[in-house]
Amino acid sequence: MAKKRKGDSERTTQVRAAARTESENVSAAPRVRVDVSGQSHSGLVRENNEDHFLVSRLDRTMQTLVSNMPPGAVPDRSVDTVYGMLVADGMGGHAAGEVASRTAVATLIDLVLRTPDLITRLDEHYTEEALRRFERRFHDIAEVLKEHARADPRLDGMGTTMTLACSAGADLIIVHVGDSRAYLLRRGQLQRLTSDHTMAQFLADTGMIARDEIETHPMRNVLTGALSTRDVPTNVDLAAQRLLDGDQLLLCTDGLFDMVSETAITELLLQPGSTAEACQRLITAALEGGGRDNVTVVLGRYQIANDAT
Repeated sequence: MAKKRKGDSERTTQVRAAARTESENVSAAPRVRVDVSGQSHSGLVRENNEDHFLVSRLDRTMQTLVSNMPPGAVPDRSVDTVYGMLVADGMGGHAAGEVASRTAVATLIDLVLRTPDLITRLDEHYTEEALRRFERRFHDIAEVLKEHARADPRLDGMGTTMTLACSAGADLIIVHVGDSRAYLLRRGQLQRLTSDHTMAQFLADTGMIARDEIETHPMRNVLTGALSTRDVPTNVDLAAQRLLDGDQLLLCTDGLFDMVSETAITELLLQPGSTAEACQRLITAALEGGGRDNVTVVLGRYQIANDAT
């Protein structure tokens, strides 16, 4: 039976960030604007929240202070901006799932910040290199989780999903393991950018069940891929694409799409209001649908000038 819902101030975590730009001159209008919000709720059944999310912004800046260069020969100020959005859904006995997702997010950020040559522009060459780097980082996270389990046997068997989206201007990369998801809403159509690493998805991919059976299959939540303490390969999905003006990028854990259909998600995203309001609508819909799991959503909306694409 669903437990009584506590107040939002106790059980809901949210963040909102309004954004600026890819590479701009100090006097120029931003070419890409991003409005990002995120929210997480423990749901109506579980005592603790094993989901974690993060929205971050990384800037590389250059500002000319003094020079005898001719006017316009070098920029007065240049800013390259990257937005990172991720969700992680932990699993494991006791509090191990919460530890796994929290450790995974913190480790990823530490690995990024210790990278001396951060990539802030995603042309063809650098996109490939950025994806390779994140794939290595995901493998490194799995090793860190194993180290934690060796130090504390109570954490043995813990793991987490992780779905990461990074955008630099109009360029987007997706790095994914597990059954959290990334969606793109473009011109009213919702596209799934990730494939679930579950046994039901595997059975559908190999033709053993029909694709319309996935959502109700008893093995739909049995993971075939995760960042885990188990000694199994960590298969990471990598993807890249260009964003268009008006695109909405949604990252979420299974607490959303197990409770809310993709048709309903689309309708909620199309309603007027801010990204923060849209996140709240999605969380509310998941709770009204049963709230049987932790639910986390991160939503980014992109305004992209014609010359940025």
